[in-house]
Amino acid sequence: MIGSYVAVGDSFTEGVGDPGPDGSFVGWADRFAVLLADRRPEGDFRYTNLAVRGKLLDQIVADQVPRAVDLAPDLVSFCAGGNDLIRPGTDPDEVAERFERALAQLTAVSGTVMVTTGFDTRGVPVLKHLRGKIATYNGHVRAIADRYGCPVLDLWSLRSVQDRRAWDADRLHLSPEGHTRVALRAGQVLGLDVPADPEQAWPALPPRGALDVRRDNVAWAREFLVPWIGRRLRGESSGDHVTAKGALSPDDIRMRIASVA
Repeated sequence: MIGSYVAVGDSFTEGVGDPGPDGSFVGWADRFAVLLADRRPEGDFRYTNLAVRGKLLDQIVADQVPRAVDLAPDLVSFCAGGNDLIRPGTDPDEVAERFERALAQLTAVSGTVMVTTGFDTRGVPVLKHLRGKIATYNGHVRAIADRYGCPVLDLWSLRSVQDRRAWDADRLHLSPEGHTRVALRAGQVLGLDVPADPEQAWPALPPRGALDVRRDNVAWAREFLVPWIGRRLRGESSGDHVTAKGALSPDDIRMRIASVA
């Protein structure tokens, strides 16, 4: 019976790809918070989402971890390091060492800290070349979780998100359905009875020809890849002027989800 939950992380935990009615995002963590709140008396649940898109591990540790420590919730979800790994020359072993130091701070004050692995990027253009690097980092995350007794939200093994419908048009962030499936899996990790199976099969799609695939790839590169590279070259981040969502009411989250369903 978790009475308080704080979400720490980057764009994945902020919910990018799962738009709400007001221009902000919903995302798996907000959806998961509703699952937790449903198991408490009305009004007896506190949720805070501190995640901000584009943040590197050290930025998350500096800005979000101290706030989570101050709140000392029953549960923290901690997902960080992904933006570090996609940068050239990053050492996943070294990133994992910094991840563990931050996790030690969180486990000292929170009843439970749930960590997440990275997704399997075998089908993602550009990022598929980082698959080995991500797998190495995931191995560290699992080992660290074992040392601290933390549950693991294993995204690498979530087969349903290998479907392209689980992903937003930018191919870097989950779609609303993708975020929903991660929220359901998070509930399973903590032993909750969830309302649907996150591995439920997707409806069949008509086959796509090679020309359609190439056309989609060209459009994606022009709309998303080129601007992303440009931000990297300019030293900019998508989260430079973004403020964390902060404390959220489960009722407000439900209304936001319903309004775009």
